[in-house]
This record gives sequence, structure tokens and C-alpha cells, in this order.
Amino acid sequence: MKRIFLVCCTNIAVLALLYLVLFVLESVSGIRLSGPGNAGLLVFSAVFGFGGALISLALSKWIAKRTLGVRVIERARSEPEVWLLTTVGRLAGRAGIRAPEVGIYVSDDMNAFATGPRRNSALIALSEGLLRRMSRPEIEAVLGHELSHVANGDMVTLTLLQGVLNTFVIFMARIIGSLIDRVLFKNDREDAGLGFFLATMAAQILLGLFASMIVSWFSRYREFRADRGGAALAGTAGMICALEALQRESGEALPAQLQAFGIDSSAAGGFLRLFASHPTLAQRIAALRNGSA
Repeated sequence: MKRIFLVCCTNIAVLALLYLVLFVLESVSGIRLSGPGNAGLLVFSAVFGFGGALISLALSKWIAKRTLGVRVIERARSEPEVWLLTTVGRLAGRAGIRAPEVGIYVSDDMNAFATGPRRNSALIALSEGLLRRMSRPEIEAVLGHELSHVANGDMVTLTLLQGVLNTFVIFMARIIGSLIDRVLFKNDREDAGLGFFLATMAAQILLGLFASMIVSWFSRYREFRADRGGAALAGTAGMICALEALQRESGEALPAQLQAFGIDSSAAGGFLRLFASHPTLAQRIAALRNGSA
């Protein structure tokens, strides 16, 4: 309930900010952009901005299971599966959350992820490659990392941030398009001209890139926090060893819609680092060793 209240309050704050931006633009340019349609534009922006993000969150477990073919362990069929369910239950109790569903998916790369619409309705999935090539203390650290994502409500928080930024991008792109259409293309008609459509598309691309950088920055911050949580639940030494094991074997990245929730993600260099969902493994290991993760 607290998170729903936070979503509503944040959305109201975003709409108020956009109204303020609109007022400043009108005051500076001397051109009246406000009209009967702007209130509707704000509603349209908020509905589409949050709608897609919330639908993705609601379907996140279903998408993960179908995309990767995750087999949820409903009843343990072997001693390793018994250990896995027992360990997740124990760590979840320490983290103060309900034990999530635990699944395994077929992949030789070493990776794991957490997803789900709520803290107490989550899924943690591990690849067969990770289970084969990591020791149990390392797997426990990975589980602690993913459970920290769940306990911190990272899935909901990232959805909230994405919705806010989507609303901003949709609304401001159309306001910028309207301003350019009237100032540069001298369109005084009520109907939008060619300049509006061209400027709106360009503004949406540029603002979308900026929004992606913000989301990626927050995602990298979450990884440091989840590493710290994994270290608290399973021990710092185990968390460092798990990251070092991932560093030795750089596997394939998860599908795009799941990369932000995985333990590892392919690292990009240079300017592309601004769009990376994860810090480099070297940075994460250094942060744990220095006590700053």
C-alpha cells in the first residue's frame, strides 16, 4: 500500500512539475502553448508513460518464465534442489520477505535474476551453468544478491522511475514540437504542421536517450546496494568469490527486458557505459573490498 501511495504522489508531483515547465516556456517565449488540449496531453502522457511500465511489471514473471523457459521448483526432486529451496527460505526469512519462487533455466552461461510485481510475489531463477560451476557458498551469495533486489523493492522502484521519465519524455517532446512548429515554421494554425511532427520525433529520441541514461545510472546504483545486501546475508567473502567467478567466465547477457535484474550483464565501454545496467564486475568487487558497495 505504501508503494502504491508513493507511485500516486510521485505522479502528481511530475504533473505539477510539467505544468510549471509549461508556464515558464510560455513566459520566456511569449507564445501561448496552453490550451484545452494540454490537460488532456498530461493525462495521455501519464497513462502511456506509466501504463507500459506497470503492465511490464505485472507480467514480469510470466515473461521471464516464457522467455527463458524457467522451470519453477515446486517440489524438490534432488538433494541440490532441496538445498536450493532451503537456502532461499532461510535467506528470505533473514531479509524479512516471503520466500520467492525458485526456478532453473537451461543455459551454459553463469547468470541469475530476480523479477516479480511485489516483494512477496517474486521469482528468482538461476542458470544451469551457474549451478554447475559455482560452489555452494558462491551460489548462496548470488541468492543473497537477488533476494536483496526483492527485499529493496527494486523492481517496483525501477518501474516507478521508468514511468516518471516516460511521462516526461512524451509530454515535453510534444511541447517542444509545438514550440518549434510555431516559432521556426511560423505555423499559427490550430492544426499541427510538419514542423511539429519532425521536432516531436527528434525531441522524443533525444529525451529518450537522456531518460535511458538516468534509468541505467539508477540500475547500476541498485547493483552496488544488492551486492552489499548479498554480503550481509551470505558473507562478504562469498559475495566477492561469486563475482570473481563471474569475472573469470563472462557469459552471454540475459534478454534485454531482464538484464537490469540479473547478477551479471555484458559490460560496454566508453560512452556506452552510460547506458549499462550494471557496473563492471571489477568495480563491484573493489567496492565490496573497500566496504563502499
